[in-house]
Amino acid sequence: MTTYKKSANAIAALNEEQFRVTQQSATERAGTGEYLHNKEQGLYVDIVSGEPLFASSDKFDSGCGWPSFTKPIESTNVNELSDGSHSMVRTEVRSHHGDSHLGHVFTDGPEDTGGLRYCINSASLRFIDKEEMDSQGYGAYLNQVKDIS
Repeated sequence: MTTYKKSANAIAALNEEQFRVTQQSATERAGTGEYLHNKEQGLYVDIVSGEPLFASSDKFDSGCGWPSFTKPIESTNVNELSDGSHSMVRTEVRSHHGDSHLGHVFTDGPEDTGGLRYCINSASLRFIDKEEMDSQGYGAYLNQVKDIS
């Protein structure tokens, strides 16, 4: 079994935006994220710990300006916490092993998939193309990355 964890080396490798988002709970500007329009098949993992977070087949265009997903690929890798910042009450989403700030979850997602919208910062993610998943140690998740074309 793979062990996912936060390390000083992983933190040091982050660029300024990735550090700001994952370590300081910031939000990237709407519409600017690297993965907002990504339609490739694969897996999104925590940029700090590498833990699997979301499958491309659960990604949808919500029009909110950030990548949106209907559910985590591995629910135990995503923690949901109450967030009262900015005079709002929201549910923050953090990675379990890396403790990275990922974004927020809302209840305005597609009803046919449970009604949730995980609104996630691209800066907190690393995308692994379906063709690379096995060689990078994520082969166990290949069956969850379905063809969406």
